[in-house]
Amino acid sequence: MAKAPRRNGNTAAIHDQTLTRGDGGELHQRAESDGAVLTTAQGGPVSDDQNSLKIGPRGPTVLEDFHFREKIFHFDHERIPERVVHARGYGAHGYFETYDSLAKYTRADIFQRAREKTPAFVRFSTVAGSKGSFDLARDVRGFAVKLYTKEGNWDIVGNNIPVFFIQDAIKFPDMVHAVKEEPDRAFPQAQSAHDNFWDFISLTPESMHMIMWVMSDRAIPRSFRFMEGFGVHTFRFLNAKDESTFVKFHWKPKFGLQSVAWNEAVKINGADPDFHRRDLWQAIQSGNFPEWELRVQLFDQDFADSFDFDVLDATKLIPEEVLEPIPVGRLVLDRMPDNFFAETEQVAFMTQNVPPGVDFSNDPLLQGRNFSYLDTQLKRLGGPNFTHIPINAPKCPFNHFQQDGHMAMRNPVGRTNYQPNSFDEGPRESPQRGFRSFADAEAGQKLRLRAESFADHYSQARQFFNSQTPPEQRHIAMALTFELSKVETPVIRERMVAHLMNIDEGLAVTVADRLGIKELPRPADAAIVPRNDLAPSPALSIIQNGPESFAGRKVGVLVSAGADAALLKRLQSAVEKEGATMEVVAPKVGGVEASDGSWIEARHMIDGGPSVLFDAVALVLSDEGAQRLTGEAAARDFVADAFAHCKFIAFTAASVPLLQKAGVDPKADEGMIDLTDPKAVAGFVESCRKLRLWGREMAVKL
Repeated sequence: MAKAPRRNGNTAAIHDQTLTRGDGGELHQRAESDGAVLTTAQGGPVSDDQNSLKIGPRGPTVLEDFHFREKIFHFDHERIPERVVHARGYGAHGYFETYDSLAKYTRADIFQRAREKTPAFVRFSTVAGSKGSFDLARDVRGFAVKLYTKEGNWDIVGNNIPVFFIQDAIKFPDMVHAVKEEPDRAFPQAQSAHDNFWDFISLTPESMHMIMWVMSDRAIPRSFRFMEGFGVHTFRFLNAKDESTFVKFHWKPKFGLQSVAWNEAVKINGADPDFHRRDLWQAIQSGNFPEWELRVQLFDQDFADSFDFDVLDATKLIPEEVLEPIPVGRLVLDRMPDNFFAETEQVAFMTQNVPPGVDFSNDPLLQGRNFSYLDTQLKRLGGPNFTHIPINAPKCPFNHFQQDGHMAMRNPVGRTNYQPNSFDEGPRESPQRGFRSFADAEAGQKLRLRAESFADHYSQARQFFNSQTPPEQRHIAMALTFELSKVETPVIRERMVAHLMNIDEGLAVTVADRLGIKELPRPADAAIVPRNDLAPSPALSIIQNGPESFAGRKVGVLVSAGADAALLKRLQSAVEKEGATMEVVAPKVGGVEASDGSWIEARHMIDGGPSVLFDAVALVLSDEGAQRLTGEAAARDFVADAFAHCKFIAFTAASVPLLQKAGVDPKADEGMIDLTDPKAVAGFVESCRKLRLWGREMAVKL
């Protein structure tokens, strides 16, 4: 009787397999587990998990087969309704560490003691696509943080963009309906490049600031780890005296900002649609824990009143150069979920989850979100008891009289399930410790209208565009051209160009020319004349806020048989010293034999490891290997794409034929680094800190 081998370590054990004869004479395999007995969900031991209960070997299945019914029943209900927006998400556990006490501004317990750590869970997501869409869609990224404070859960439910499309939540269903796939044809998926979206946007001037962000490289981040997060809205801090300070939340990535090129994003989605997920997983599993610094903009009512715009308007921001964000703590992600569904899929974020000491402003978009999110979780998670799911449960003591309902895991204990009661049982409210709203004075008529202070839709859109570097401005123009080229209705394209005239005439001219619009439309009517005097804000540019090192990035090294082993070791040492990682790409996934006879393991084969997966590349080839690879389309694409995407390319002398075959001049620019000089390895890694050689872009004309 043959026994299958067992695996050691943390890998799953292969159970002993025994061939046995079933009642019908057929041979089947029975798995003898290592001591654990398979049971039903009720705990009943299962005798046979391979065959349903039948009347005879070929007869009908018996209704009383409770194990079969339970197994199929649960399988049929494995999927819960996916989120309408932010359906595709990925999350991780970690902690938030407070720097210093903020008791002057807020009585929130999380900010009272320096260096105290609070458990956290963060979920990143795209907005428009379904769960099965790809990671690198041009889209807003959700950046939702759940902090398990000692006074209950605090959810900062934000995005990687500090403003939003709309000013009032009543328009949210329209905005989402417009950006989703068109209902009569169910496409395009996870894309805004279609008539419905741009029709809505072109009729909604308040969206123009957000459109500049979404058409910028902010919408195609290189990694979750290299993007900012924002609370979007204006909130309040309340101190022990109930004094109010307005606050806006910013998450700044430790490794700086980074995006990808649009052509690169398209190819990454084909090569690895899970690119962002895989990046976060690998970073945490390797111990390179992602980190962000929480910074807050704090201001009072007089400061708020000093602006032409309204701080309650979610389509506006306060430039960091006008009000510098103050560092107050850091967020570190250091553990992946044990189970994706149980945690990342079932986690429920709600903007109304705030601790005492944090309060809301009258931002109409925030007010609507506070109403909507509870209803959303009820629908998705099946009932009112979704806080009984561990990922959503507070980690501090909690007491209430809520009872029963679908999937109740806990109920009040004892006689009383109400208060006040005569038995002095159960929890009571605490005016001192409990949540208190800011006692703001409100007066006015009940009306459906928008404040005049919300009416300037173009000034900050213009400021954002003017704050971008020339390459970033080109990318915005190219993105608008691509998106509007997919719009089939000419009047929609023309309306959008009319809006662009109010933002930047040069941008409007470029887009109109590329779309073949022969006559420029007049600028769209503006409720308030756009300002021309808003100073550029360097904080709004990705390129101007890149990393100080190459840490956290990845180098892809294309090798062949006979590759210089000593050079590879020097290259790996230099990359790792920088805090980056190196992955080997070879003709075969098994690897190659190096020049000294050692074996070089490969992470990718050339067909499955395109250069779009890496931040920089190196070619370490032998003469024979380079000649062979010149005939491989994937190898030529590896080089051509890296060059076109403005990446730094290191190469050996033997690799030159492959460069030339791919149409790349080895001496094209300073981004091409010859490794012949022993000092060149250090120079290559140092050059990579710039991430891209954007000056090459105009020559490539991708």
